[in-house]
Amino acid sequence: MSKAPSTLRDRPPTDWKSPEMQRRIRRRYGAERRFRLLGFMAVVFSAAFLAFLLFTMSFNGLRGFLHSEVALPLDFPAMQISVDEHQLHAAGADLALSGAGLEDKVDVAASAAFPGELQTVSDSAWLTVRNRIKADPRILKQKTVIWVPASPEVERGTADEGPGVAAARKLQAEGKLRSGFNWGFLTESNSTDPTAVGIWGALKGSLMTMLVTFAIAFPVGVLAAVYLEEYAPRNRWTDLIEVSINNLAAVPSIIFGLLGLAVFLGTWEIGGARFGPLLPESAAVVGGLTLALMIMPVIVIAARNALKAVPPSIRDAALGVGASRVQVVFHHVLPLALPGILTGTIIGMARALGETAPLLLIGMRAFISTPPQSFTDPATVLPVQIFLWSDEVSRGFVEKTSAAIIVLLVFLLAMNGLAIYLRNRFETRW
Repeated sequence: MSKAPSTLRDRPPTDWKSPEMQRRIRRRYGAERRFRLLGFMAVVFSAAFLAFLLFTMSFNGLRGFLHSEVALPLDFPAMQISVDEHQLHAAGADLALSGAGLEDKVDVAASAAFPGELQTVSDSAWLTVRNRIKADPRILKQKTVIWVPASPEVERGTADEGPGVAAARKLQAEGKLRSGFNWGFLTESNSTDPTAVGIWGALKGSLMTMLVTFAIAFPVGVLAAVYLEEYAPRNRWTDLIEVSINNLAAVPSIIFGLLGLAVFLGTWEIGGARFGPLLPESAAVVGGLTLALMIMPVIVIAARNALKAVPPSIRDAALGVGASRVQVVFHHVLPLALPGILTGTIIGMARALGETAPLLLIGMRAFISTPPQSFTDPATVLPVQIFLWSDEVSRGFVEKTSAAIIVLLVFLLAMNGLAIYLRNRFETRW
């Protein structure tokens, strides 16, 4: 019985042209082609889903940036709006016009100008008339035509949808209907009328909330990572802290909402005395603090990984020329780790920008008709505003919801683009 060769030198040479070896080569190349095909199909599949999402949002949302106006004839002398002209220049002009029954009289004039079962003029048309009167009180003494927002049915009819198609075509033929870009959607705040809603209040609230989140989570998270990676001793307490941070990064966001509700908005009882909430409800500072608690573990983990990726030779060289431990960290290690830290910050901030559940728990779902002026004013954010509009009964809020999603995506891309620019700006190639 022959003995098997013990070394590669004792083995007989392989015949690469034998049928068995050719089958093995074909199987290997076939497996590689299938793997490449699966990878290509995964990329195509992901791109198709992304294209479908963007197309759907664009198709439904672009109409949200458009609005239609109807020419409403008004006979102000016949309407008998008894308002002193001096009141129109005072601070109480809105109250004076409302007290004179302007809203009801505009509705009567609209019903007389456009008879029929379908409502032609929006419910907020009287606000446009009120602003025109405040800008030029002389129109109260004459007949005039004012372009006011069209009703949601007529606005949808301009796109050949819904029951207002016939009315929209008739008004267009008579020259009483016009369409254009809805600048009010970018400059106004929330409203009960879909033709008068705006996104500026929620956009400003999101910006203020993200500023608070970044101002707290980024420095605290980076400093915590620096201490754990560069200074903390290796013992069971450090291991416990690391496990806790990793677990916190996977905690559902609604838990952080409950934490923010209990800590920042809860009542405290000390020595029999009850103290109210530490911070005002539904404020941007409360939302920023809650989201900072949520994304801080993500930043700590990403920052630690970035610090580990810096070669030890950098530390050794800095220490060798006489640098202190603090100088080594902040002059050499941290700048080289900054691109990786910013990557983790991008992920954390993107997650915070799209969160809704924790902000609902701390009261940021209030009806905000005026944009917040400070970090303690009542505010809402874009995801919550989208959630509230999607729950509205009126069909006119469908396009506004999709348009708000487009604004949210643009805001997210702008924020990520700035972070990516900063990351590339500080990146060092080895």
